Amino acid sequence: MENNNPIGELMQTTMENVKNILKVDTVVGDPIYTPDGITLVPISKISVGFGGGGVEFNSKKAGEDRPYGGGNATGVKIDPIGFLVIKDGVVRMINVTPPASNTVDRIIDLVPQVMDRVDSFIEKQKSNGSGK
Repeated sequence: MENNNPIGELMQTTMENVKNILKVDTVVGDPIYTPDGITLVPISKISVGFGGGGVEFNSKKAGEDRPYGGGNATGVKIDPIGFLVIKDGVVRMINVTPPASNTVDRIIDLVPQVMDRVDSFIEKQKSNGSGK
């Protein structure tokens, strides 16, 4: 007996449609140029879930194709998380997600700011001539 149920075809069609949605342009958006020389690049996070299944029912007549019932589902969630801000060769990330909910997340969010402050302190010390 030939195995010709359509679950593979259903999944293939779903995957092709999701592939059309999930392009790099969806995660990293088109740059937005402002008149004052600032470039904004939107950044998003994508979550995807798949599910599917099917069943072949018994045929009432011998040699007849068995009836098939099945389906699949896909969920795609796109969340904007922030913007890359580019000005005068300096790149910064501005988050639009809610603030961190715990101490570890807050520390991770503050690391770029702390590094910027350390860099500016070192540069200030060098320019004052006391870079020891």
